[in-house]
Amino acid sequence: MIIREGTLAEAVSVLGQIDEFARQETLDTLKKRIGDKPFLVLVADHGGELCGVKIGYQLDDDCFYSWLGGVTKKGRLRGIAQGLLHAQEHWVAAHGYGSIRVKSRNCFAGMLCLLLNNHYQVEHLEKKDSLDQYRLHFVKKITSDK
Repeated sequence: MIIREGTLAEAVSVLGQIDEFARQETLDTLKKRIGDKPFLVLVADHGGELCGVKIGYQLDDDCFYSWLGGVTKKGRLRGIAQGLLHAQEHWVAAHGYGSIRVKSRNCFAGMLCLLLNNHYQVEHLEKKDSLDQYRLHFVKKITSDK
């Protein structure tokens, strides 16, 4: 597996292969959300195929927001999500951020477990119409690599 910085176009390609997302992202929707903020796109390549992505952007000078990511069905159970998470944390630390924030939903048990297993802490619960759509807000303090 190779994890590297990628492009928004590559991110759209990978996200389009992940069935769990309610809406299809496009290059325009990604650019609109990110705006002019500093951002990072990571992609995972396994056997010559892009099978994972993680996108995040700066919330403020001290905090990075891990916004959107996932692994294709073909890429699952290979440590790709863990690899993307570690690569993002390393990049965030190297760029001087003190924390990472991320949200996930109750219906994404794998992501919740990944975050908890990597010492992200629940900071807030956002209730929605159904329990499976409740959003959990996580934060993790980052130690600088510098």
